[in-house]
Amino acid sequence: MAETTTGRRERKKARTRQALTDAAVRLFTERGFDQVGVREVAEAADVSLSTLFKHFPSKEALVFDLDTDMEGALVAAVRDRAPGQPVLHALRDHMVRTRTVVRNDDPTFVLVESTPALRDYARGMWSRHEKALAVALADATGLTPDAPAVTGLARFALEAPGIARASEDPARTMRDLFALLENGWATTPLARQEDLSGQGGDGGGGRDR
Repeated sequence: MAETTTGRRERKKARTRQALTDAAVRLFTERGFDQVGVREVAEAADVSLSTLFKHFPSKEALVFDLDTDMEGALVAAVRDRAPGQPVLHALRDHMVRTRTVVRNDDPTFVLVESTPALRDYARGMWSRHEKALAVALADATGLTPDAPAVTGLARFALEAPGIARASEDPARTMRDLFALLENGWATTPLARQEDLSGQGGDGGGGRDR
């Protein structure tokens, strides 16, 4: 009986959260994020203002109802990777699969991309997963969560989507970024061009001397 009651309570919470998120996205899309108050969102979802704040700590959070799921998937990408697969490749594949798709038909995606406050919140929210990712990487590598290699990889992985999504080919850019991390600057076309430029300068007979 207790399990049935708990299950019913969780389903009710999920419905309430979904109703609030749906109402928020609809109102923000119709009128603009800055023009809608949280009380209006609560009324549109037919709940009290106190209920809204029990589920969402801020106005920005109303648009993001998958924060825990995203962190869990990020950790699982490392923890549940295929036997023998390097953690770097597991992270790369997860990021390409989940963070490079441009969903112009998704109203939430369009709303976030067009609203500076929501873009900033999304970036901050995504960055909060760094600690959990660092712990997963430490478990996978035998290093400590605060080891520079672990914290550096976690930070890099969480920052890479912002760079990739701004490019014309996000998936390719994401792979290129991870290749840069794996292989180093010396293997990139820019580094080779830099070497050629340096050789050209040095081959000029020492004109600066």
